[in-house]
Amino acid sequence: MNDMNSTALKQVLSPATPVIALHCSGSGAAQWRKLGEALDARHALVAPEHYGCDSAGPWSGERAFSLADEAARTIGIIDASHGKVHLVGHSYGGGVALRVALERPDRLASLTLYEPSAFHLLKTMGAYGATALAEIVAISKRTADGVNCGDYRGAAASFVDYWGGRGAWEALRPSVQAALTRWAPKAPLDFRALLDERTPASAYATLRIPTLVMRGQHAPVPTRAIAERLPMLLPAARLAVVAGAGHMGPVTHADAVNAAIVRHIADSDAMICAV
Repeated sequence: MNDMNSTALKQVLSPATPVIALHCSGSGAAQWRKLGEALDARHALVAPEHYGCDSAGPWSGERAFSLADEAARTIGIIDASHGKVHLVGHSYGGGVALRVALERPDRLASLTLYEPSAFHLLKTMGAYGATALAEIVAISKRTADGVNCGDYRGAAASFVDYWGGRGAWEALRPSVQAALTRWAPKAPLDFRALLDERTPASAYATLRIPTLVMRGQHAPVPTRAIAERLPMLLPAARLAVVAGAGHMGPVTHADAVNAAIVRHIADSDAMICAV
């Protein structure tokens, strides 16, 4: 068992309620360090990493990759825990979190999603969704083309500048650029898994979990559309907009985003205690 999984297991087995936080594509567990610091002693942060991260290793390649494959690690953590857990996801991590929620709805005390990249929903949203979908397909193709020709650095730079804004790549430390370059071959798998997810929009009506959906004030069109659509599909969801933030709000506006997550967890705990 690698160090990350060993740490996650110890946290799951602690008496504190797990708060499982799933990071965005190209990031890692460190994305949620400040959230861990914001939680009280009754809650313990568990931040598993996705395939493509150094701790998790590459996808095996034994079959076509899917969200179910990525979700399996988080489902294992939930199954090893006692009682209900809180689940948080950002971007790709939000797409994975939605898949986990469908697999283990009775084990979640709350769900928090920051601009989840559930791109399959765009196919159900008419002309507006079609325009947003075309935008995602274009960045997906540009990233995949870079990987296919061996330009991993160029693929990572295109990816980062799309989600973080022009100049975001150049603003990164060289060590972070190097890590993202190593990760880049995973990016096409993430896009494909999100685009090919077969869950119908109607399935989310079964998730009666207290859900906070957040988006940045300056969210890209695709994730803005998804964030605004999900509260119409999830029966116990509400939308919050983070002022001044974009898609990378959990990193650039961590204090505001984490405060909202902590409040949502506390409110959900209070609802459970009141029952």
